[in-house]
This record gives sequence, C-alpha cells and structure tokens, in this order.
Amino acid sequence: MKEINILVLANHAEILETILRLIGNNASWKGIGAGSAEQAFSAMEKNKFDLVLLGVGVDEETGRQIMEYCRKADPKMRCIRHYGGGSGLLYSEIQHALQT
Repeated sequence: MKEINILVLANHAEILETILRLIGNNASWKGIGAGSAEQAFSAMEKNKFDLVLLGVGVDEETGRQIMEYCRKADPKMRCIRHYGGGSGLLYSEIQHALQT
C-alpha cells in the first residue's frame, strides 16, 4: 500500500503532537509537523505531500496562502482545515480528502 504523506500545520504544540500521534496510528500514513507557516512552506519545498492539514489556530490569511501554494505546487495535493472533534472525525476528514 502506498504511504500517504501528510503535512500538519498547527500553531499549538500540544495539538500538533496529538494530531501527529493520531496520524501515526495508521500504518500507511506518515505525518510531518510544522508549528508555523514558515516551517510549512519549508517542508513543502523539501517534500512531496498528498495532504496538508491546517489545524486549529491557523489564521485565515495563512490558511489561504498555504492553500494557494498547494494548488500551484501540485494540483493533486489536497489541503483541508481540521477544527478538532476527536480521532474519528480526523480520520474521516483525511479519508474524505484523499478520495476527492
């Protein structure tokens, strides 16, 4: 099975750590964390991601910039917002984004 690379941008270290841990529970998903927009852009320049997940605390302007970068860098790369709600919702959001 193909490994799915997921970049997670979250401004809160505890939330970022939790999301990465939950992503790591799926053997075919590999999560990389970014605590700032600068870290996220740097990671996207160095790696190929299937999905970028914008966590709680990412402001609208930063989210817009990241989404625009994703569309230009690779039209197949998905970029979604995650507002919390537990592991079931996170898994569902990721699965849905990867299928569209």
